[in-house]
Amino acid sequence: MTLEVAGLDAGYGGTPILRDVDLTVNDGEIVGIVGRNGVGKTTLLKAIMGLLDPEAGTVRVDGTDLTHEPADVHARSGIGYVPQGRDVFPGLTVEQNLTIGEGIGDSDETRYEQVYDYFPILEERADQDAGTMSGGQQQMLAIGRALVGDPDLLVVDEPSEGVQPSIVQSITSDLERINEEFGTTILFVEQNLSVIQGLSERCYAIDHGTIVDEIDADGVRDRERLEEYLVV
Repeated sequence: MTLEVAGLDAGYGGTPILRDVDLTVNDGEIVGIVGRNGVGKTTLLKAIMGLLDPEAGTVRVDGTDLTHEPADVHARSGIGYVPQGRDVFPGLTVEQNLTIGEGIGDSDETRYEQVYDYFPILEERADQDAGTMSGGQQQMLAIGRALVGDPDLLVVDEPSEGVQPSIVQSITSDLERINEEFGTTILFVEQNLSVIQGLSERCYAIDHGTIVDEIDADGVRDRERLEEYLVV
């Protein structure tokens, strides 16, 4: 799935956050969005997902304009979303959380087998309440929930946030494997340098709500260039 964002303006209550944002994620790519806290990264993902109605510009997937469509239309078009902070349903079991992901896409195909292959802990703890799991396990659950519906595009906000380093490395590898095995296009926001360098094929840097740099594969390997957008 190809994602095209053009001239996007968005904000909250009349306060502008995003200004004239352009980006493209080609089919099968893994693309990162980097930037400091508060520069508009999560706002951009919410606008892409239909959780925030843009004031100007367009969001297109495979040429279809989804700019002002609600979030459920975005999901049915084949976009899976892993929000910042995971947002699992703590009072529901692991299995119940996963079934929510069946609403992604417009086919009856699901990926439970693959989800349990990537994250065996989810099958082992299928009857456990999600709220009793560790942060890393909840992140696996959030990714698994987004994968169950067989998405063509996976949008992930801060996969390393609140997760211990050993699990961060595992999640990074799993996302890369998902891309390789299924051709799933991935757009992710991240501030962890090792995750950015280990996962992204290229990046966009955002500052004050505007794309300020497009970083190619060589640039992703340049630690100093990335740190320019990550360190205060």
